[in-house]
Amino acid sequence: MNVSRLPESFTRRVGAQLNDELPLFLSAMERPPVRGLRMNPFRKGWETPFRDATARVPWEKTGWEIPPESTAGTTAAHEAGAFYLQDPSAMIPAAVMDARPGERILDLCAAPGGKSTQMGIAMQGEGLLVCNEPVPKRAAVLSRNLERMGIGCAVVTCAYPQALAEKWAEGFDGVLVDAPCSGEGMFRRHPETREEWSPEKAAGCAVRQAEILERAAEMIRPGGRLVYATCTWNPEENEHQVQAFLTRHPDFEPEDFSLPGVDGRGGCFTCWPHRVRGEGQFIARMRRRGNGRPRLEQTAAAFSPDREQMRIWENSGIRTEKPNAAFGNRLARIGFLPDLKGIQTLRIGLQIGEIRGRNLIPDHAAALGMIRPSMTETEMTDAEALKYLAGETIAGETRGWTLMTWRGLALGWGKGSDGMIRNHYPKGLRNGRLEV
Repeated sequence: MNVSRLPESFTRRVGAQLNDELPLFLSAMERPPVRGLRMNPFRKGWETPFRDATARVPWEKTGWEIPPESTAGTTAAHEAGAFYLQDPSAMIPAAVMDARPGERILDLCAAPGGKSTQMGIAMQGEGLLVCNEPVPKRAAVLSRNLERMGIGCAVVTCAYPQALAEKWAEGFDGVLVDAPCSGEGMFRRHPETREEWSPEKAAGCAVRQAEILERAAEMIRPGGRLVYATCTWNPEENEHQVQAFLTRHPDFEPEDFSLPGVDGRGGCFTCWPHRVRGEGQFIARMRRRGNGRPRLEQTAAAFSPDREQMRIWENSGIRTEKPNAAFGNRLARIGFLPDLKGIQTLRIGLQIGEIRGRNLIPDHAAALGMIRPSMTETEMTDAEALKYLAGETIAGETRGWTLMTWRGLALGWGKGSDGMIRNHYPKGLRNGRLEV
């Protein structure tokens, strides 16, 4: 990266922030960006790091660095949810949230899903994780990533924060705001973003961030926590934003946090590339004073499957997690479902399948869930797995529905008859350019 092409006003401001450390920062900006991934501990047999892993990420026990040239994102293991590609410093906000099984957590600006999947794994599929993204195309990507990583306690919504705050006042144990920002922390990873940056844009982002924080505060129960994050170094969007929020909300206070390699004394931490192996990131944690329980109520729209629907599921031979909710002809499993009336929703819990006539067509999500279906499996060779992921038919003597696996990973569904297994890998996901 040509440091001389950094915006001049940006370099002046960073110099005022870092003083004598500015040369170290500029030198770090000339080096390649740091890439990373998180292994999925629920993919049995794949707990060990992916082949490209080079060094551990200290603040995330499943996190590893990978080389800049790694092609991990175009592998069969990636498509099966064995890992999630994520910048190491971007793993810090979810770790600071410290989501627990059984809690009710909201990721308010969640796409593309890195922090949501990290929290969902920490929750072990128990509780409620609402993942919201107001931009429909980005919400679709978010939903796909939650499915790929097997997160079954998630609800994906597509709404602006105001709409959620009006329905879910004091509804959550924790809210993560990974706010839209000026993106200075991506200057090394995506150099083209330097051309889009300006002080005016940063000021506009700060106004928008304050509005989002206002709505987030309304949805946190007394005693609950708010984690605020950006991928910028701009103090107007970071420290000043947090201080202004605390001034407006004396019922919140900063809360210290500490992770290996991360010292959040005073409730804030900034990732600078010459101090931390990762891209730019700012994290703050605040706690709402008091003590109380989330005020979310179970919606009356969470209907249990009727006897006929359960009979069809039982006779299908598809041994997924037992469905406990039915939305029309679709069966699902969800531990807790809040009132979603008026909120555009893309995903509710673990999708089990769709009833068509007297048959159950299993959902792709059911194959990739944290708890693996207990049923007939067809283990594929490397060549067969790539053919399957490209949408091709596979030879096999299995009859009926089968879980298509590769190196112990579930890839999706197939249905066998007459010596062939028909491919039920979703058409929108098929890719003939993957590798093993």
